[in-house]
Amino acid sequence: MTSAGSGLTLLQTCVLSLLVFTGASQFALVGALAAGGNPLTAAAGAFFLGVRNAFYGLRLSQLLALPRAARPLAAHWVIDETTAVALAQPGRRSARIGFTVTGVTLYVLWNLTTLLGALGAEAVGDTRAWGLDAAGPAVFLALLAPMLKTATERAVAAVAVLLGLGPLPVLPAGVPVLVAALAAPAVLYLEGRRRGGAQSGVRPQNDARPQNDVRPRSDVREEDR
Repeated sequence: MTSAGSGLTLLQTCVLSLLVFTGASQFALVGALAAGGNPLTAAAGAFFLGVRNAFYGLRLSQLLALPRAARPLAAHWVIDETTAVALAQPGRRSARIGFTVTGVTLYVLWNLTTLLGALGAEAVGDTRAWGLDAAGPAVFLALLAPMLKTATERAVAAVAVLLGLGPLPVLPAGVPVLVAALAAPAVLYLEGRRRGGAQSGVRPQNDARPQNDVRPRSDVREEDR
């Protein structure tokens, strides 16, 4: 229904769900389009949000060790849920089963509910009158909030909000999402500088006695013995 509120047709909504099987990227794309952003800019923002799946794939390629012919299909199912289920398994066989079952189930249900939602949006009529354009950002924040467990992750989120909201009055719709992508490298760079400075400020503890107080045995006077 959110995509329908952004102006996408039923066919476009279903094709998007079939080809872009990652919720965060879909909501980012639809949200940018709903705000009147350029389609290329919206696609770029969705791409950056989906980059994390490439890092999941690096780990899963070693764990699953799938045949070469099956890798393109499996790559399409590399998302948060399938990665979590596969990594939780004790062996390669169970990891493959968990990855496949989770991938098939979520892919079928995701696209089925997308179709039902798009059909419901057409039945509702003008979805913009219902304020559904806010559903995308709300769902995205609901998905993101449980993942912010460390101070660094919360700092990245806070800086991303500032970078995303600050340029809104001067940049075209969709571009602030790309600017917000700079939050992670900026925070990680400052965190590395802080840790490096803290480590360089720690000096090894030396013997408290002055070095010139250590005298050879032969120089010790008789009364000092």
